[in-house]
Amino acid sequence: MEPILKTENLWKVYRQGKVDVPALRGVSIEVMPGEFVSIMGPSGCGKSTMLHVIGGLARATRGSVLLDGNNLTEMSDSARTLLRRHKVGFVFQRFNLLPTLDAYHNIALAQHIHGNGFDPHRFEAVTSLLGLSGRLKHRPSELSGGEQQRVAIARAIISEPKIVLADEPTGNLDTKSSDTVLGLLRSLNKDLGQTIVMITHNPEAAEYGNRVLHMRDGQVVDGISIH
Repeated sequence: MEPILKTENLWKVYRQGKVDVPALRGVSIEVMPGEFVSIMGPSGCGKSTMLHVIGGLARATRGSVLLDGNNLTEMSDSARTLLRRHKVGFVFQRFNLLPTLDAYHNIALAQHIHGNGFDPHRFEAVTSLLGLSGRLKHRPSELSGGEQQRVAIARAIISEPKIVLADEPTGNLDTKSSDTVLGLLRSLNKDLGQTIVMITHNPEAAEYGNRVLHMRDGQVVDGISIH
């Protein structure tokens, strides 16, 4: 089985004035299909930068990123945008829902953007799994933080992406809502086989994955299998 995600000697260097500031320093990782990998580390260690690079939101300075066999580092911006649309689902700390649309249309819009049209069977399966069936007519301002994040997760997985990238998905939630969201991510992984890479600074959240990578100073310093 080939990795769904593979990075080799990945560097990301930012220019600040006359100084080069490396955010990633030669990161090499592999993620297999169906894995739930948590990436942990303190603020400033490079974990969010890595998520943006492996998701095609930012270009690597050097090294390679292979996502489902596609080398992101050789792609144009437009080609990376197309790949993100079809291969990657994103879940962010800020829910990024459209405030004027209800939950139903926030999710349905993501399915239309994917380009394959609206699939009512997939829509019903995803919203039922995430416990949203009774909240679909509510706008984001009428939903709790946990409910908004569940809508964001539904939007991320509605088009069956090859991989979901979650950046501190419980950072704005209370403990109960965090546990609910993390449990749902684990269910998506175990029940649907969804590949997930999650960035977190919380050790308890990281343990919902089946493997944890620790980052420090732009490098992966160790990895631990949990389940």
